[in-house]
Amino acid sequence: MTMYESMKGRVETVVERGKVEDEYITCDEERQVFSKWTDQFTRQNHPTVIQVLLDNSKDKDISGHHLPNLVYCSREKSKASHHHFKAGALNALIRISAVMTNAPIILSLDCDTYSNDPQTPERVLCYFWDPEVRATYGFIQFPQLFKGLNKTDIYAGQFKRLFQIHPPGLDGLRGGNFYGTGGFFSRRVFFGTPSTMSPPELPQLNPYHVVNKPIQSQEVLALAHQVSGCHFEKDTDWGIKKGLRYGSLVEDTYTSYRLHCEGWRSVFCNPERPAFYGEAPISLIDVMNQQKRWTVGLLQMVFSEYSPITYGLRHNGLMSHGYSQIAFWPIWPIPITVYAFLPQLALLNNLSIFPQVKSPWFLLYAFLFLGAYTQDLIEFVLANGTVQMWWNDQRMWIIRGLSSFMFGFLEFILNSLGISTTGFNVTNKAVDDELSKRYEKGLFEFGVASPMFVPLVTAALMNLFSFGWGLSEIVKGKRSMEGVEIQMLLSAFAVVNSWPVYEAMALRSDNGRMKAKTSVIGIGLMWVMYAAGSFILK
Repeated sequence: MTMYESMKGRVETVVERGKVEDEYITCDEERQVFSKWTDQFTRQNHPTVIQVLLDNSKDKDISGHHLPNLVYCSREKSKASHHHFKAGALNALIRISAVMTNAPIILSLDCDTYSNDPQTPERVLCYFWDPEVRATYGFIQFPQLFKGLNKTDIYAGQFKRLFQIHPPGLDGLRGGNFYGTGGFFSRRVFFGTPSTMSPPELPQLNPYHVVNKPIQSQEVLALAHQVSGCHFEKDTDWGIKKGLRYGSLVEDTYTSYRLHCEGWRSVFCNPERPAFYGEAPISLIDVMNQQKRWTVGLLQMVFSEYSPITYGLRHNGLMSHGYSQIAFWPIWPIPITVYAFLPQLALLNNLSIFPQVKSPWFLLYAFLFLGAYTQDLIEFVLANGTVQMWWNDQRMWIIRGLSSFMFGFLEFILNSLGISTTGFNVTNKAVDDELSKRYEKGLFEFGVASPMFVPLVTAALMNLFSFGWGLSEIVKGKRSMEGVEIQMLLSAFAVVNSWPVYEAMALRSDNGRMKAKTSVIGIGLMWVMYAAGSFILK
């Protein structure tokens, strides 16, 4: 790990300074690696760097055992070629590893994921050694679990439904989906369907090819540089029928969906001892940016030619419904926004839009509401959650609907119209002391100005104002509770869930408080919505 971090640091320094300085070169091999770098190269435009840090045929540990191969790879980048983000990087690594070792099993891990159980590879081999399993099973997925969460998981970073509750059900069909990390793949799965293999461009990329040359031989290294080049994929099936699939920012879900459509199966393996742990973002803006990226990627999946509701139904059967449930997350802003504003505007205008308590229709409404929440709570607690975690999960569901999903939906529309937006943003998981302390205390982080906070502030103020107005009118005797019980309940529910917003706007003095400009804009939008809503409702 020290060798890898040292190499990574030197590469980043070269990119930032635009030149190779002697203080960063420790041997002739490194000098040869950086010989191609000049001051014309940047993060978006640079050649391939492949450096063998450990060679299994030579390097040993202190007890004399051979160490595994450790290779640093930085693929070529060019502004003239689309690099396809994470999916493109993984496809380059699939090809590089093929010509250097061509191991039959590939493990995909995020940089912030670490192993928690040394027996995990043995569990995986138990599946892949079975001839019946090996023929049709493409990957083994372990649940994505997280360390470093605070006691009540205020940002709902565990995603229990996505990573723990739903996968066992999908496992009864064709298997759980890929999460981008913690997945062991058969190399064969990236080259066509179980019955028909898509031939690679080079014989060395064939999943059954046996590498019989040293990993550091000139021939192997030259070929590795070739297959990691920007132009290697041009006019090929990479990203279409081979490797991870392009066309969506959620390349993990999209790829596993396409693999399942091709007839591959998977296994959701959830041992008692977690196989891997990862890190979740501890800043609200980072959570929002991550969710916005997922929203854009899911919409790209929904509106592609491989949509789960068209292509999926024909090729994936009942399994497509599981993927549809995930892919249509971005529609949540519609009902959430309606419930966040419409009943409140009606309450301010003395209008009743829900059944009265004495009406038989009220019983149906109450049954559906309480039944859905009770089922969700039971499932959450059975997945080793707590009631407080569940409540925070419900709050984040509303927050994501009014921020990440809404802005992700708008970004997708703008991109579809050819209007450029901010594009792909990697989630920041760096931690500073102040931020970490606030997170441990359960305080929301609003310290960074962002337009995504504006709908939250507007909804929080609208619900507080409508609840206060309705309550004052009832206390004064100007109106009765009859007919507005549900509207008052919804406003009260929103007020309770919006406490972190009120706290950040008026009560906090630390660096995580709400920016004044955001509060002012939210107040202005609230009055604009009130005026417009009053005009329409009247």
